Amino acid sequence: MGSAKILIVDDELIIRKSLADWLARDGHQVDTAQSGEEAMEKCRDTRFDILLVDIKMEGMSGLDLLKQVKETDPDLAVVMITAYGSITSAIEAMKNGAYDYLLKPFDPNELGVLIEKICEHQAQAKENLYLREEFKDRARFESMIGQSRVMQEVFDLIGDVAATDSTVLIRGETGTGKGLAAKAIHTNSSRSAGPFVAVNCGALLEHLMESELFGHQKGAFTDAKETKKGRLELAHGGTLFLDEVGEISMRMQIDLLRVLEDGIFYRVGGTQPMEADFRVIAATNTNLEEAVKRGTFREDLYYRLNVISFRMPPLREHKEDIPLLAEHFLHRFSQEMNKPLDGISRDALDEMMLYEWPGNVRELENAIERAVVVGKGRKIRPEDLPIFRPEHIELPRSTSLREIEKEHITQVLNNNQWNIRKSALELGIDRSTLYSKIKRYQIQKPA
Repeated sequence: MGSAKILIVDDELIIRKSLADWLARDGHQVDTAQSGEEAMEKCRDTRFDILLVDIKMEGMSGLDLLKQVKETDPDLAVVMITAYGSITSAIEAMKNGAYDYLLKPFDPNELGVLIEKICEHQAQAKENLYLREEFKDRARFESMIGQSRVMQEVFDLIGDVAATDSTVLIRGETGTGKGLAAKAIHTNSSRSAGPFVAVNCGALLEHLMESELFGHQKGAFTDAKETKKGRLELAHGGTLFLDEVGEISMRMQIDLLRVLEDGIFYRVGGTQPMEADFRVIAATNTNLEEAVKRGTFREDLYYRLNVISFRMPPLREHKEDIPLLAEHFLHRFSQEMNKPLDGISRDALDEMMLYEWPGNVRELENAIERAVVVGKGRKIRPEDLPIFRPEHIELPRSTSLREIEKEHITQVLNNNQWNIRKSALELGIDRSTLYSKIKRYQIQKPA
């Protein structure tokens, strides 16, 4: 457990002394104040991490002190001390920003667990703030977020690829962010002032795809009541993004290849050759090499698209990005829904780190959106996330959560050759917490 600066505010000497002794034994820096007024003076001189405040005191009450310290330091964790009969006041304090409350008489173990929880929460918040600052210059990569090694490699590739005008093929499973990568390439290219036109090749039937890509002349078919420009014309001067390009029919592959080779096409029902200058970025979640072997994808079109190729990694390969991604989605959806939330509970984050995310970042995004909608508390809890219902995860009945956590931490440590910093990032916890868990579970480093 990390060390924290703690101020105990209580007008009873025995309470101040007993709390101070317990917390000092746990390695914390402790100071005391016998009134709200004295506490305010000390807060002006010293930056505390945690305040333990009695609700009922002579002079300035604990609630008044809470309101004043929160005005000057919103991140300060304030725990209210109350007798059983004042729980209503404690709940009011929670509404005014208190982190939690303690009932008299105190249980030293309960106090220790609460302080450790606060320290972990504050450490995580500081780490996320650092990561947000470190990666705020990544805004040029659209909504792509990641501090893992694999994602930084992707960012570097995008920067290199954007500097060229070559055709790009982005591979990866569904939900990995291929569309975001394509948009980021466009945004950082010399064509950024031009349009970014996306076509989902897997969502259109062949005859609709032809009209959508090439456009059509008025009267070309029954519903063609007016001339319409296709996506190729609309992408002039910019980028044409062909998503799920592996789903294009063989006939459309021939037409598309001709456009890529000659830069000339015809609207459906038209006789006038059209020209358009655009860069092509394609994406696929299928194995095009296998499709070429099966004869369902033209080899010449494959080589035309596969000039520069890179892969978007699945989320299971960079789980250390989950806390940052989850926080990003939580902030976005809570703003969109005007539903302020305090964050994600440690239990929910632990569950997210254990889950394999077959739907990748898109599944995580959808899970957080649902949690914001259905959640009743101030924090996202495991039960708010649909991915953790029994139909999604089945665990042996004889396996305890403690055993699962120990096994997972051991596996992450071994996979990272016991690199504590890297393992802590992947687990979504700070290093002091990881050391604490290694000690608690008596995890031994392999000889």
